Amino acid sequence: MAEQKGSSQRSELNKSDLNENARSGEQLTEPKNIQDLTQYVEDLLHQLQEKFQVMSDQILARIDGMGHRIDDLEKNIADLMTQTGVDTGK
Repeated sequence: MAEQKGSSQRSELNKSDLNENARSGEQLTEPKNIQDLTQYVEDLLHQLQEKFQVMSDQILARIDGMGHRIDDLEKNIADLMTQTGVDTGK
């Protein structure tokens, strides 16, 4: 009996953690039947997909920014080499 109670408490904690982690401003309601559970899971997956998309966009923007900085650095190095008379080998 104590084991069932511990399992139930863990289950309640996990549901609570999931609700607290839904940072989209809306609290997910606890599922009461199979349709609610399906909707609950779909909502969680949608939130995860949105968060993943935001992070992916941020990563791609940073990579793009780094590419521009590398291009600028290469141009500056080529300009410095030209100014100092170093043969670029091209």
